[in-house]
Amino acid sequence: MEKKELLEIMRRSTYKPLTADELVKELSIDNIPLFLELLRELEQEGEIILTRKQKYGLPERMGLVTGRLQGNPKGFAFLLPSNPGRPDVYISQEDLNGALHNDRVVVRLHPATDRGRPEGEVIRILKRANRQVVGSFERNRDYGFVVPDDKRLSIEIFIDARDTGGARHGDKVVVEITRWREGRRSPEGKVKEVLGQANQPGVDVLAIVRKYQLPEAFPGKALRELEALPDRVLSHEFKNRRDLRDLKTVTIDGDDAKDLDDAISIQELPGGGWRLLVHIADVSYYVREGTALDEEAFARGSSVYLVDRVIPMLPPKLSNGICSLNAGEDRLSLTVLMEIDQKGIVQKHDIFPSVIKVTERMTYDVVLRLLEGGDQELQERYRDLLP
Repeated sequence: MEKKELLEIMRRSTYKPLTADELVKELSIDNIPLFLELLRELEQEGEIILTRKQKYGLPERMGLVTGRLQGNPKGFAFLLPSNPGRPDVYISQEDLNGALHNDRVVVRLHPATDRGRPEGEVIRILKRANRQVVGSFERNRDYGFVVPDDKRLSIEIFIDARDTGGARHGDKVVVEITRWREGRRSPEGKVKEVLGQANQPGVDVLAIVRKYQLPEAFPGKALRELEALPDRVLSHEFKNRRDLRDLKTVTIDGDDAKDLDDAISIQELPGGGWRLLVHIADVSYYVREGTALDEEAFARGSSVYLVDRVIPMLPPKLSNGICSLNAGEDRLSLTVLMEIDQKGIVQKHDIFPSVIKVTERMTYDVVLRLLEGGDQELQERYRDLLP
């Protein structure tokens, strides 16, 4: 039996909570171990509730709501229900019962009040979201506390003297929570990493990296795949691609950008209008679906740009190298060709694999100064690209 099928049965108006044995009998289940595992999964996800009488039912039939907590620096929180059709539920600090920002929880609704908003109390924590926390270490004589940087975590984490990891008062640290306490009592933890004094240069950026658990290193399997990739485009890779290397092509990015993933070429058409070509680096040629590089890029989602560093989605050999449209280098790309009339309307378009060679690596500042005019030296530098 599938999850969806079981939930549909429980949503029927005739359904009343049943024990596991009663469900097995009522539904004529053959594979009992697999069915019991299904019940456990649905309970852990908050889709169904196991009552004190060991009966399974839907939370909405019991005055309960499941969802994710959104904390507030003032101590209270809102439950964002898993069912998007339901309104948010206000949870006072006293009714959180140890639950924290981003935890998945089950909430019992309070009787309706004149305030007009639903309110409730956390009765079960399905999944903890904050097993690792970044914050400031405060030392007392025989123990310490960590005050989280994220003010939505309105707690202090108790650190035994044996678990301080050599942290000093005022250090920015990463703490692993080792024990959750009931009610409003502080959870316990141990210092996993000391980042340094909060006012030291770079510590604030490192704290952000640790807070969001941004991966700095690539897994070994991905790096081994990387070793097999070439450092330059090979001639046999031109096959079935349009050779556009003779076009004047430019990239336009920030001054310090290293991963240049798009470029443009433009030509005036004989009868008026323009042919615009937009080239996108063909990363998929090198990062094939299902490979370790592909899976790691999928997990990262995008490159993260911080004040003093970039945490790339792909290893630098790709992002700054063969997949970056660097000036003067042959590069594989996907090109979108558009023919645009004098009114700015696209009359024709095409998309195809290509090989290009960027003529100039330009910056936003340079392009702006060229458009504004008046800089003769700059205009002379780029005269081959100007109308």
